[in-house]
Amino acid sequence: MATNSYTSTILPSSFSSKPHNQTHKFVTIKPSIKCAAQQSLLHFPNNTISTTQHQHQPFQWNLLQRAAATVFDMFENALVSHETETPLPKTSDPRVQICGNFAPVPEQSVKHNLTVTGTVPDCVNGVYVRNGANPLFEPVAGHHLFDGDGMVHAVTIDGNSVSYSCKLTETHRLIQEREIGRPMFPKAIGELHGHSGVARLALFYARSMLGLVDHSKGMGVANAGLIYFNNRLLAMSEDDLPYQIRITGSSDIETVGRYDFSKQLKSTMIAHPKVDPVTGEMFALSYDVVQKPYLKYFKFSKDGKKSPDVEIPLDMPTMMHDFAITENYVVVPDQQVVFKLQEMIKGGSPVMYDKNKMSRFGILSKNAENSDDMIWVDSPETFCFHLWNAWEEPETNEVVVIGSCMTPADSIFNECDENLESVLSEIRINLTTRESTKRAILQESDQVNLEAGMVNRNMLGRKTQYAYLAIAEPWPKVSGFAKVDLVTGETKKFFYGDERYGGEPFFLPSDSSSDREDDGYVLAFVHDEKTWKSELQIIKATSMEMEASIRLPSRVPYGFHGTFISSKDLARQV
Repeated sequence: MATNSYTSTILPSSFSSKPHNQTHKFVTIKPSIKCAAQQSLLHFPNNTISTTQHQHQPFQWNLLQRAAATVFDMFENALVSHETETPLPKTSDPRVQICGNFAPVPEQSVKHNLTVTGTVPDCVNGVYVRNGANPLFEPVAGHHLFDGDGMVHAVTIDGNSVSYSCKLTETHRLIQEREIGRPMFPKAIGELHGHSGVARLALFYARSMLGLVDHSKGMGVANAGLIYFNNRLLAMSEDDLPYQIRITGSSDIETVGRYDFSKQLKSTMIAHPKVDPVTGEMFALSYDVVQKPYLKYFKFSKDGKKSPDVEIPLDMPTMMHDFAITENYVVVPDQQVVFKLQEMIKGGSPVMYDKNKMSRFGILSKNAENSDDMIWVDSPETFCFHLWNAWEEPETNEVVVIGSCMTPADSIFNECDENLESVLSEIRINLTTRESTKRAILQESDQVNLEAGMVNRNMLGRKTQYAYLAIAEPWPKVSGFAKVDLVTGETKKFFYGDERYGGEPFFLPSDSSSDREDDGYVLAFVHDEKTWKSELQIIKATSMEMEASIRLPSRVPYGFHGTFISSKDLARQV
């Protein structure tokens, strides 16, 4: 297995790696670089990097393919040389996007008997898994954090007996690039912008036509969401089908493969499908950035039977990372961050903020067979990258949506001078008047960036009092998490400590039958940037005090989303 996690600045000629079935000569380095995102000097941990010459031509290529590969490599080298003449924006500069503890780590086989401080609560029995972007190879040009290969980190807990492992998800993309020994697939955000993005797409499809790469089985990285459904753990990014991951009997991680729900799913699936806690059904969207229909809705019965697609008409393809469900509806955001591929020809980014578009929410019955009865309600200047929950209030015929509204809306994807704000908001959608209102849940004096988190998943789609959200300060780091009363705005905060940062807080209910919504524990990976050590913290939600911490054997980068699988569910895994 290749373990060439890099740490240096972007110097394509200085980095090399070989296919995983060949012998490597390794060196150990510990460089430091200026990270523009944090404006501080960050030191990278010891990493092993292969110094042997990598092969660009697998032995199965024929003479014509080898010749074409050489020509294409020359073209790519010239393209990279041209690109490096101009400084990259922060949103696609790997020295910003994957510096410090955003940098990748090698895979780790399972390590048992980890050190536990405190006592792990009895209900925390199973495996906590979290996804993240962990590029196998050093980028040759632009790179966005979201572009990295998916890596799953797993902490298996049985009382105070704890194990840890992390593995890359074996996507078709990763398997091919590892065999070739270099990145070959285009980076969707970091590379595909402007004229060089057009050239990279042309280069990729030329390689594909000659059989040097194969994109017929997907190009996704499976690095964002994780969900356990119908006895399967699925890793997702919205650019592909899910990948099934299995936690082995020894607490290790393995990739089963790309999962199409027994050939029922023939399109991509959003990274945040929703499982109804009452019916056990799973609801999902699929969006296309090239051809109509740009958006489709579908659901799965609790035993995995898929419904027919419901095509939702949109005038243009829209960034739709998340959506929400209520007891009876799905809530679909159609916002101002859109895809305009033609902007690449003009030299711009295909992901852009459209100031002339009106943001809106679509309300559709969960059981809809078509979109004829979909209700669209405008919500001016609203962009929520994530929606935390939604519910119905029949007395006013309103749907209430809880989300973090971000401004500037496209600042994650395009460099801008304004500081990003992520405001926890309540959006009320009146189904009678077809009007909406929006309010900030926190008082202005208490405002902090709240991004990444969840509500009690046993109450998803129903009215909830609390949300557990990452305090994304200083952006893009997470200094702690907040337990927010969604009615009063009262906020209780838990901070990880000086130079200690984490990611998404995961709320695990103590007991599904408990009459207290906040009866449970918050799990979070935390990294100490002074000692360069990582741990899993377990915090009691009612008291906001730490119950236990688990020292991890290797660094855990700041990542994306996770879930918890109970030991009972794990035993039913297929």
